[in-house]
Amino acid sequence: MLGEKATLLLEDGTVFTGRSFGHPGEVCAEVVFNTAMTGYQEIATDPSYAGQMVAMTYPLIGNYGVNRRDVESDRVYVSAMIIRERARRPSNWRFEQSIEDYFAAHRVMGLEGIDTRALVRHIRLEGALRGILSTEDHDIESLRRKVLASPPMAGRDLVREVTTPSHYEFPRETTVEPPDLSGAPFRVVAFDFGIKENILRQLAGIGARTIIVPATTKADEVDPLRPDGVFLSNGPGDPAALGYIIEEIKKIIRRYPTFGICLGHQLLGWAFGGRTYKLKFGHRGANHPVKDMTTTRVEITSQNHGFAVRPESLPNDVEVTHWNLNDQTVEGLRHKSLPCFAVQYHPEASPGPHDSHYLFHRFREYLEAAAKPR
Repeated sequence: MLGEKATLLLEDGTVFTGRSFGHPGEVCAEVVFNTAMTGYQEIATDPSYAGQMVAMTYPLIGNYGVNRRDVESDRVYVSAMIIRERARRPSNWRFEQSIEDYFAAHRVMGLEGIDTRALVRHIRLEGALRGILSTEDHDIESLRRKVLASPPMAGRDLVREVTTPSHYEFPRETTVEPPDLSGAPFRVVAFDFGIKENILRQLAGIGARTIIVPATTKADEVDPLRPDGVFLSNGPGDPAALGYIIEEIKKIIRRYPTFGICLGHQLLGWAFGGRTYKLKFGHRGANHPVKDMTTTRVEITSQNHGFAVRPESLPNDVEVTHWNLNDQTVEGLRHKSLPCFAVQYHPEASPGPHDSHYLFHRFREYLEAAAKPR
């Protein structure tokens, strides 16, 4: 069944017209693209995409449907998903629901039937742009006023919108196929800036019983939980807007072994004394080559970020451990004297398929060295 007419207007006046799927309505967000051929469900439920519409470069989306085991959070976080064509007959042994029904149930918009190659090329040339997607308003001047009034991503704190309201322990009652942590030797406190389910599974895989805490948790509130280490999660928005988190991380890294991923990497960079900047169109996909400078091995990585750490801003006691081979941006950091490290990419994902899992085992080594008697 064909959806309603839907208009996408970018802030520079570029217009695309297609059909809606999922939930009709109107939304303003930053328009970005992801080059992965699969994983649309993980992308849709990744809290790091809050405040963004995601254009998928692969032309056919939805061909294996949606299932409960592959979600990264409890809901859809993308503002909208933009695709060339939606699969009308999804088929897979794990299939539970179509992407159209899934988006409709979560009241999230989708756009199909536009030239996604032209959209992605435009973003690569002009950079990530604010956009408005609507099935309700097709007047260009009206849409232009609305999109120009929407907030830009730079300077935006979206972590408060996605973090957990209270602490909890993984797995929860709603976790599908929960791991057995009865004999887990370590305790980790994970700061939820938009944490993904598979990160928690990887931490469980190294024997860590994880307590997830809100992003606003103070360093002194971590101490009573008696962790062996602290994890800083992925998340959305501009790290420069998160000074209230950075100040607490400065204290935490003096007390506990710390491992950060994505936004956690950027925040750790700030806590070390560095700075970040906004990339032109970001890194989002499952085939980004990253070189580990310690081993000289190249990892094929999964990435989702729009900001990066400035290498020249880092102090002498911080080492860049990984570089992106596409554009020479920073992909990993390590403090030379403190047991703290981070990567910009997502080692819990499996594009390599397991190129980056060693990072969780490295964190386990840090936990072993710092483990306290219970």
